[in-house]
Amino acid sequence: MLGLDAEVTAGLPELGRGLLVTLELTALAALVSLVLGQIGCYLQLCRSWPPRLIGRLYVSLMRGTPAIVQLFVVFFTLPLLGLGGQPLLAAVMAIGMNSGAYVAEILRVNRRLVSRGQLEAARTLGLSRWLTWWYIINPQVMRASLPMLVNEFTILLKTTPLASVVALTELTYAGQIVIARSYEATQVMLLVSLGYLLIALPLIRAARWLEQQGRA
Repeated sequence: MLGLDAEVTAGLPELGRGLLVTLELTALAALVSLVLGQIGCYLQLCRSWPPRLIGRLYVSLMRGTPAIVQLFVVFFTLPLLGLGGQPLLAAVMAIGMNSGAYVAEILRVNRRLVSRGQLEAARTLGLSRWLTWWYIINPQVMRASLPMLVNEFTILLKTTPLASVVALTELTYAGQIVIARSYEATQVMLLVSLGYLLIALPLIRAARWLEQQGRA
């Protein structure tokens, strides 16, 4: 098939399953990242110091420690919560939490795009800080942050091979299994690279379309 070694061809179903796991892991971790990023950004912008301190500690901890260490911490903490034996959950939480810190910083930097006049108008209308964030600040910040968020989620995708250390058979680990059977590293790694492109390129194109719609 397409000049592939017979053992590599036999391993295509394994690579296909790894691709689906990587796609699921990327989508779920990106969702966790986006939610935690918005919460982290909101906490850092609070006036009172306790939530602001929590937000800053979260960002500093996630950005200041290796993602693989965070993955091990989450993986070995889940059994204490009665959720042991779930490597996908551990990987989603760890990778999502790590990425969420960077999303929080992206959103915080773009917060300056919202003018003071809009905030004063919101206060005049009697909107709470949370409603002001959700209806006025967040939509503008998300639109302005879209290119950087796509870049962050692309980095998140390339972080997913870390999940193999907790025995999750994502795309790269599936490739290593096929290599061990076929001894054809070049062909397998090219297929693995193609798999990552199949996930990343639609994400980038969708983001560009959304960006263009926002400008229209």
